[in-house]
Amino acid sequence: MNAVALLEGKAKRHAFAALEAEKRGDYEAAIYNLQKAVESLMDIVRNYPDHPLNHIYRRLIAQYTRKIESLKRKAGTIPLGSSDTVTVTVNSEADKADDVPEFVMREKPKVTFNDIAGLEQVKRALREAIVYPVKREDLFPLGWPRGILLYGPPGTGKTMLAAAVANEVDGEFLYVDAASIMSKWLGEGEKNVKRLFSYARKRAKEGTPVIIFIDEVDALLGVHSTEVGGEVRVRNQFLKEMDGIQDKGSRLHVYVIAATNKPWKLDEPFIRRFQKRIYVPLPDKATRKKILELYTSKIRLAPDVDLDRLADMLEGYTGSDITDIVREAYMKTVRELFQSGDPRGDPRPVTMSDFIEVLRNRRPSVDPDMIRAYEEWTRRFGAL
Repeated sequence: MNAVALLEGKAKRHAFAALEAEKRGDYEAAIYNLQKAVESLMDIVRNYPDHPLNHIYRRLIAQYTRKIESLKRKAGTIPLGSSDTVTVTVNSEADKADDVPEFVMREKPKVTFNDIAGLEQVKRALREAIVYPVKREDLFPLGWPRGILLYGPPGTGKTMLAAAVANEVDGEFLYVDAASIMSKWLGEGEKNVKRLFSYARKRAKEGTPVIIFIDEVDALLGVHSTEVGGEVRVRNQFLKEMDGIQDKGSRLHVYVIAATNKPWKLDEPFIRRFQKRIYVPLPDKATRKKILELYTSKIRLAPDVDLDRLADMLEGYTGSDITDIVREAYMKTVRELFQSGDPRGDPRPVTMSDFIEVLRNRRPSVDPDMIRAYEEWTRRFGAL
């Protein structure tokens, strides 16, 4: 898997492990896993300073760090196994409908559809579902979709697509990590979900379109072998709120865009809440070439570099994979400059052989069997 997707996935696994440990009353394990999640996110921020989602990663770092301190305090005062719910005091001012819950991140990445190579069919579906109704509501007497599911392999741009939609309509982008909703870290889960949607409706009534983006939605609406009552109530409240914004009598521009790498984990009765279910696939050849052109425009290339041929060689790689490959090929020239003993000059141009050498050591991050699973799920449930 490409480096950013690998680290992000590692952070999410540790966050969910912390949630499970907290439910068991094992606060030491919860603290350990949150610390590992913070380390993974810090690696992204340090090593990829220009990544467009870094502000989200920084907010998650701050959120997890606050939770670590909270768990450290609770570990000495709450008997292990005393409850499946960790209760904290919530300031009464936070109950106001015009306050967005703390687990929600409001900053949106500065990205538009023009910054995302390819995926034209996906962009068209998002424009028709959100951008057009916002700009010309009078053309939609039958209403428009409010729930949209983006699914596909990691590293294909699902989060950036959702952020781009918010920018296209000059709306507010609310990023919600499903693990944070389900954790009850900030008190009563149902109340927090209600506050989230109350805030979104208030902003929409003021004339600002709102995109609620739920990452890893399978953690919220998936099939679970075991769960506590609090989780069931949070899920039911979320579905109630979704049904509310989809009421045919409502003309508010509040949209829920959910993303998942595992659509087959979604509970089937919940799938119908998403009127649009859009597969975000691996980039085709034309898109791969556009990604190469975008990232190689920032570095010097030798005359022998054939981007068309390179795009052919990158079949099966995600957009994030391709970005990492360009970065590593360039880093090879930087490494040579430093090893020469005189790093004051410029690196040599990147050659075709540099790219080929990198490809020898980097396989695609997505297994072909997984692609077949996405295609089968699309055949059964896709709704573009």
